[in-house]
Amino acid sequence: MITLQNADSALKDYYLEAVTAQLNENLSPFFSAIDKNSENVTGKDVKLTVLRGYSGGIISGEEDESLPTPYTNRYATITMPLKNLFGTIEITDKAIRASRESTGAFVNLLNAEMEGLVLSAKSSFQRMLLGDGSGKLCKIVKKISNTELQVDDVRDYFVGMVVDCENALGAFLDSAKNLVIGGVDKENSTVILSTPTSAALDNGVMYVHGSRGHELTGLAAIFDGETVYGYDKSEDGYFAPYKVDCKNNLTEGVLSDVLDHMEEAFNSKINFILCSYKTRKLIASLLDANRRVVNTIDARTGYGTVTVNDVPVYADKYCPDDRILFLNTDDFALYQLCDWEWLEDEDGKILKQVPGKAAYTATLVKYAELICRRPCGQAMLYNVHPSDGE
Repeated sequence: MITLQNADSALKDYYLEAVTAQLNENLSPFFSAIDKNSENVTGKDVKLTVLRGYSGGIISGEEDESLPTPYTNRYATITMPLKNLFGTIEITDKAIRASRESTGAFVNLLNAEMEGLVLSAKSSFQRMLLGDGSGKLCKIVKKISNTELQVDDVRDYFVGMVVDCENALGAFLDSAKNLVIGGVDKENSTVILSTPTSAALDNGVMYVHGSRGHELTGLAAIFDGETVYGYDKSEDGYFAPYKVDCKNNLTEGVLSDVLDHMEEAFNSKINFILCSYKTRKLIASLLDANRRVVNTIDARTGYGTVTVNDVPVYADKYCPDDRILFLNTDDFALYQLCDWEWLEDEDGKILKQVPGKAAYTATLVKYAELICRRPCGQAMLYNVHPSDGE
């Protein structure tokens, strides 16, 4: 007979390992390429010291000359709070009772819930790796109706997301929180809400529900904005990546120039190029024109790629079309307090009744942060595509 107790045991003993594996495998090429560890995690923070530049103190001289004078190494300390990542399933009491006498029915019920959790969590995590940590999805150009918003960037993956909308003054009104996106109209750049809102949202911003300022410090934080990890990029060049305006004229030579410049000027061996699917097709067409398209399977990530000067080019649906990122993945790591685990109460129970509802929830948790040890070793080409959009 199925009970809450053996349902708890099933989640803990059978599903956790399988779900964790699914969440960590085939998430994205970038995730596969970077290190994941618990080093430099102190309490609730990630804290690490990075060396900037050379230490000096090494010379070539005469046999009887004085020894070199030691120089003080130039260090920078990066301290960031671990981000709290949650994924929740909900099972109604009715569903549990209906499958009480059938183990197979209950397994099917849990499998369906787990499948939905894994798909949602993987999508959210992949998006965060490319984001800036703000949880921002898009800007709201204007409110067309209580259920339709015109935005500056609409994506297919918006459908089904729960969002909060900030007004032009930067405030969240109760009537604009916890809204469900029911559909998107890419041709007209509009989002259709399943839950209407009466709030004035012209010139506002749409965020993932409850996530404003709480997401991973992703790649966009490295390349966009004036600061990263609390350092001003304009005042400290170590935290400023190399950025080049492509001026809507991408060529194979431009791609090679960035790779050469990063190695010559920053001693950074770029090993990973990241862009959108549209932009990867453009790169492939450039290489094909010179009969240089090479399709390979990268041993680090397991993904098929094309290459530029032997550097693999990967596509990610969350990367904007107008940029190409040149990364040294050795500089990145996902620091985590733990891998995905079930949230347990004092009695070790995973399934908990939802207050006021005939339903039970279980929550997966992960406490982690993405850190780039050397932002100046990364590069970006922007304004990539021709002005006609082709």
